[in-house]
Amino acid sequence: MDGGAATNASGVAAAAAAAAGNGVQAGAAGERAEDASKQNLAQVTASIQKTLGLLHQLNLNVSSFSSASQLPLLQRLNALVAEFDTMQKLAEGCNIQVPMEVVNLIDDGKNPDEFTRDVLNSCIAKNQVTKGKTDAFKSLRKHLLEELEQAFPEDVEAYREIRATSAAESKRLAQSQSTLPNGDVKVKPEH
Repeated sequence: MDGGAATNASGVAAAAAAAAGNGVQAGAAGERAEDASKQNLAQVTASIQKTLGLLHQLNLNVSSFSSASQLPLLQRLNALVAEFDTMQKLAEGCNIQVPMEVVNLIDDGKNPDEFTRDVLNSCIAKNQVTKGKTDAFKSLRKHLLEELEQAFPEDVEAYREIRATSAAESKRLAQSQSTLPNGDVKVKPEH
């Protein structure tokens, strides 16, 4: 077995571990299910590592094959088949979704972290574009209000009063909805 195949299998295990960590569950039952899922994932990862070791041993046996090493070779092949069976049974209990892009990167011999980096960079770029649009609309609104104030000062003043009243009403409504019957204010938990 070559080093690229070992890297690919390790990459699959790493991608599966990363994907499993993305699910957020709440409550005691969710925590138990998450713990069971993490334990199952750890077992699958251990099975993958064991399979990699068996493949390495097979590679050594095949590369230095002689008729005397036939029995150890067959034993290692049987152990590999048994480990693949164990891995498949363990994997059935894992509910992990790995994006195809990650699998393709691993197949190409690349690091799956590249996918994460690319997704984050894409999100940052889209965020900057959205921020630019928001800033442009704020600037347009400010410019329009300045122009309208010169042409229609009374109407702009009435608009600002309506807006201030609406904002105060929205704030009051939001505060009333966050008040408990005993008068306490609901506090949003920090995450």
